[in-house]
Amino acid sequence: MGSSAAGQTVLDYLASTRTHSTASEWAGRLERGEVEVGGACADATVRLRPGQTVVWHRPPWDEPEVPSTFEILHEDEALIAVAKPSGLPTMPAGGFLQHTLMNLLREQYPEASPLHRLGRCTSGIVLFARTQSAAASLSKAWREHEVKKTYRALATGVTHTDIFVIDAAIGPVAHPLLGEVEAASESGKPSHSVAIVLERRVTETVFSVEIKTGRSHQVRVHLAYAGHPLVGDPLYAEGGTIRHHPGLPGDGGYLLHAEKLAFAHPMTGTNTTIISRPPHTLLTLKELATESVPAR
Repeated sequence: MGSSAAGQTVLDYLASTRTHSTASEWAGRLERGEVEVGGACADATVRLRPGQTVVWHRPPWDEPEVPSTFEILHEDEALIAVAKPSGLPTMPAGGFLQHTLMNLLREQYPEASPLHRLGRCTSGIVLFARTQSAAASLSKAWREHEVKKTYRALATGVTHTDIFVIDAAIGPVAHPLLGEVEAASESGKPSHSVAIVLERRVTETVFSVEIKTGRSHQVRVHLAYAGHPLVGDPLYAEGGTIRHHPGLPGDGGYLLHAEKLAFAHPMTGTNTTIISRPPHTLLTLKELATESVPAR
């Protein structure tokens, strides 16, 4: 606490500097004994002195239940690659702290540090570094677009084009509940995806999408921009804009899977490819038929 707060009541100080909560909410926390000043429980009228520490002991919250099992796809002294299930957040955010892939993995590998993240309802590969040198090397490769990322998605509509490039810029646009979300925007950052048709269905298409950049929700935005929003996507409409009554970015209902990562291993420089099997609904009829043929 700085000297400028000296003489204020703890309630006035918290209400004016921690504006994520209202004065009445802070008053309730003080009344319940959740706030300490200088190591002692404080009421709302306590006046602050220079150098004192103010601590709020936030009560634990009940986190929503999420899938808690995952598959280790690759493990060595530098890296761990995990197949994240849909519904499990990658990192703490939005009301999730313990129920995250990062926290669950660190129960086995305390040193694991995520190198990127997937949306809560996107399944597939998440790569973790086990050493600082591996994290630095791969973070640099990510920045320089040297990591090849391939997704599989189920999208609305049927296209006659087998492969197409999407270069729509992605940036913040207005959202009625959140203020801003990422979507197609002329003032956004350059973004590049290549979409390949894997299978045409009656009213839907299974796409493989390689992304050269790594913007938030890039596959969802770019396929929607191309006229093929993901089936069940509550946020993005055709054109890559948000819907008239949009959901939240973390809402589910769509099928998107991070299927492949290819990169130079940070320790050896060896070309490394990690693959995560897509969920059944994203497999093509040809793939399903191949799996059903018994081995000879």
